[in-house]
Amino acid sequence: MAEKLPMMIHRSTFLLPPETTATVTGTLPTTHALIILNQRLPKFSPLLWEHAKVRVCADGGANRLFDNMPELFHDEPDDVSVIRQRYKPDVIKGDMDSIRPDVLNFYRNLGTKIVDNSSDQDTTDLHKCITYVLDLMSDAEKSNLCILVAGALGGRFDHEMGNVNTLCRFSTTRIVLLSNDCLIQLLPSTRHHEIHVLSSVEGPHCGLIPIGTPSGSSTTTGLEWNLDNMEMRFGGLVSTSNIVKGETVTVRSDSDLLWTISLKKADM
Repeated sequence: MAEKLPMMIHRSTFLLPPETTATVTGTLPTTHALIILNQRLPKFSPLLWEHAKVRVCADGGANRLFDNMPELFHDEPDDVSVIRQRYKPDVIKGDMDSIRPDVLNFYRNLGTKIVDNSSDQDTTDLHKCITYVLDLMSDAEKSNLCILVAGALGGRFDHEMGNVNTLCRFSTTRIVLLSNDCLIQLLPSTRHHEIHVLSSVEGPHCGLIPIGTPSGSSTTTGLEWNLDNMEMRFGGLVSTSNIVKGETVTVRSDSDLLWTISLKKADM
């Protein structure tokens, strides 16, 4: 008899305006944290900012916040400096080898906390920022914590893979990597997973990719091409370019999987 594992529920409500998330059936209160990396900000970054309880820039991510956030408000009359002051990070943390001096001084003068970890060369800036967020949270907050990582995809491939590796290093924490085109999150094998697809902002293209070890058995419902106790491994089958067929996708696997789904191009 198959082992009965607890169910983990996934909803991308952080892509909806905060005032509408309470109307999403079955949504539990979630504590969100936002980490900004050194790639162009997704167009929906202001939404992520509104949801977040704490906002952290990873080193050069502060440059992106400073440069890109005002560009997302090109239709608004507010002065660029007003927008930059409105979107002030709580913390800038990392090696401090990428942030520009003018950006560092701007946010420091606004009261942003600066944490220089240049002495630690064994972990990435994303790893440092996640550790910082976890240390801030109470046990109750950690149980419902979701860390949103903007600018996690695009640019150098080794940086992208480093970010994916960070998902695996913090496998007990819900972390979502985000770009304009898609999101990625880890589905740990210690849980069964129920993914509620918000069709107004995500889908239909999706994928399930084994990470760490091959999957000897993966089973899904709710996809165009479902898996039925199937093996997945690199050099063999991986479920890419699949399509969500309904509002709910379920996933069971004997190994950790990456779940990715496309994001709609329309303004969120």
